[in-house]
Amino acid sequence: MKLKYIKPKKLKVLIALFFGSAAMGIYVGLEQATGIQSLYITLLGVINLLLGGFVGYILLTQKAKVRDSRKK
Repeated sequence: MKLKYIKPKKLKVLIALFFGSAAMGIYVGLEQATGIQSLYITLLGVINLLLGGFVGYILLTQKAKVRDSRKK
């Protein structure tokens, strides 16, 4: 599967946002240990954690963009 090149700065911002919202969601979901709503919040935090890992994988495995001097 080949993905479009994404600038590393954008990927780093996405990683920070996903991991930050995951930490907050898991913390809030486990802190309110009553009802089904806390389970949903915790599961959404885990999903954000997985998305952060996926974006990190993309950042680490994408090839560097090389400028082609012939296109000038």
